[in-house]
Amino acid sequence: MYISAMFALPVSGVPVVSRLAPTPSGFLHLGNAVNFTLTWLLTRRAGGTLHLRIDDLDRARFRPAYLDNIFRTLEWLGLDYDYGPSGPDDFERNFSQRHRLSEYESVLQAARHAHPGLFYACRCSRTELARLAVPAGHYPGTCRPLVLSLDTPEVAWRAHVPAPTLVTFPDLAQGSVQLDLALEMSDFVVRKKDGTAAYQVASVLDDVRLGVTLIVRGLDLLASTAAQLWLTDGLPGAANFGRTQFLHHGLLLDVHGQKLSKSTQTGQQRGILAEATSPRVVYRAVARLLGLPEQAGESLDSLLGT
Repeated sequence: MYISAMFALPVSGVPVVSRLAPTPSGFLHLGNAVNFTLTWLLTRRAGGTLHLRIDDLDRARFRPAYLDNIFRTLEWLGLDYDYGPSGPDDFERNFSQRHRLSEYESVLQAARHAHPGLFYACRCSRTELARLAVPAGHYPGTCRPLVLSLDTPEVAWRAHVPAPTLVTFPDLAQGSVQLDLALEMSDFVVRKKDGTAAYQVASVLDDVRLGVTLIVRGLDLLASTAAQLWLTDGLPGAANFGRTQFLHHGLLLDVHGQKLSKSTQTGQQRGILAEATSPRVVYRAVARLLGLPEQAGESLDSLLGT
């Protein structure tokens, strides 16, 4: 499936525009490196355009060392991109999502007025939600019946996801995908308590702004894709996101069988750049994902030429 997807791009006849979208909230691990290399490979094979789009809205976990690690890891992997910041300073001055906060807010306010009932105010804290021990991505709807004003200070905005809400979309690797968003990611946050847009909103608007036509993600983000596609109908100017092609690839697991994640890193974990002696470990993992011969993973050039 992966090889056919790789050679079929662009399947819709639309020029391929993709992006690398790291977050400076931890050191990039093997899973990140594999995703970026796969995205680069698919885009370059299709003669497409590649953006570097760094998602830095989570400033609580932002560290300058993590931002610097993004650029050093991409250089180590040998991955180039066509548009985006040249380094940490250029990113902070010209590309940070903080420069677009007013744009996100304008769209959220327009959506609020165009679709009454799409959003509702939530005053639940993370501590309260953790006490309820609900599964990740699930919100029990505690604040929905309270009908708090969206203008109430220090409340988050949640999207009201009715049950059931079936989202279906074609995937270049998984075929036809259907998820019940109400079960997978019920009433997700679109605006945080500090008044800034949440990830699902900012990600959609940034991809639309860049003209992205191909998004390569791990299988753990299927629910996020479904949430973003469902939300698109309510966000003014975001219709083009619904025409995006998606490829969700398999995940890389750690020695304990858990998916690799920056959010679970300990202070001793310094990411793939510190843990691997050569980027060949990444290229070989990409070759395995694509079902290519082992020798294809010996270098970036051999991957590209396979």
